[in-house]
Amino acid sequence: MLYFDNAATGGFKPDEVITAAEAAMKFCANPGRSGHRLSIACLERVYACRKLVCGFLGGYGYDRTVFTKNCTEALNIAIFGLIKGGDEVVTTVAEHNSVLRPLEVLKSKGVKVKYAPLVGGKLSAVEILNLVSANTRAVIVTLASNVTGTAVDISELKKGLPEDTLLICDGAQACGHVPVDMKAHGIDALAVAGHKGMLGIQGSGALLFSERVNPDPVLYGGTGSESYNPNMPDFYPDRLESGTLSYPAIVSLGEGALYLTDRLSGHVEKVTAFTRLICDGLSEIDGVKLYSEPNPYGIVAFDVATMQSEMAAYRLSEEFSICVRGGLHCAPMMHEALGTQGLVRASVSAFNTQSECERLISAVKQLTT
Repeated sequence: MLYFDNAATGGFKPDEVITAAEAAMKFCANPGRSGHRLSIACLERVYACRKLVCGFLGGYGYDRTVFTKNCTEALNIAIFGLIKGGDEVVTTVAEHNSVLRPLEVLKSKGVKVKYAPLVGGKLSAVEILNLVSANTRAVIVTLASNVTGTAVDISELKKGLPEDTLLICDGAQACGHVPVDMKAHGIDALAVAGHKGMLGIQGSGALLFSERVNPDPVLYGGTGSESYNPNMPDFYPDRLESGTLSYPAIVSLGEGALYLTDRLSGHVEKVTAFTRLICDGLSEIDGVKLYSEPNPYGIVAFDVATMQSEMAAYRLSEEFSICVRGGLHCAPMMHEALGTQGLVRASVSAFNTQSECERLISAVKQLTT
């Protein structure tokens, strides 16, 4: 089985991550909920992981690094915790439903939402900035499209924003794939998927936020702190972390960040080379249309003229044992903007090989003959 669905979830985890997660499942207590040694040790490990993730992503401090179960939860906290009725938001047509659906809810509460278009199938900082007004509370943008891998120039975008406009970023397809530095790019809130480029297991994610924002909680309950208080604690990360944390998932995310620290540049080179190889190969096949360019996010989107994307993905799986994804990829506005009703998405990682990429190209060619 060849795995090219890494944009959905990372198909390979380093031994270091697996070993750490397994150990966390064998020897764990509820972090910080009790006074015994094992509970305290688990809490200390959680905070060590906060520092690793925060440091890897250029965050603003471990107390502003909140663990979530996925990127969707992180985006919900950022959006519902920072955007209120009467606010104005600028986003793009390239966003995932994890952004689009929360914003749809907020529209019913008086939030005005503007959608920046693509330019030649690509994200454009200029188009986003053209929609920003003096009333814009926040710009919400993906760091890389989960459909095509197109990315916005965050430095250009931040430079053009008014000082008091917040920058909220969906890092699901970027974190762990390319260097992301919140402070350097002036990002106010960064949502992270732990199980993709960050190499953690499913159930891991994070929200990192700057010192000038204080998100309200969207989930209420026990935190192990201020148990006498009927309200949520007013300090972070406790304010945003209700209920028992997924200790094994957090440990895996911290271990993933540690693993990537000295390896990221090599991964960038490898993944970019793989996407270039696939793009070049697919571009030579009659009946195949490309929607991606070589990129470090590992995403190559294409369609096969003779069949729907879901059928192409199904046949690649059944006839060639190749895992890809067909359909709308939870980004319907992106497909509408591209003029498609679905695409095939092959997404590589640094753990794929050149031979596997060549086998993918060969399989797609056979689909068209």
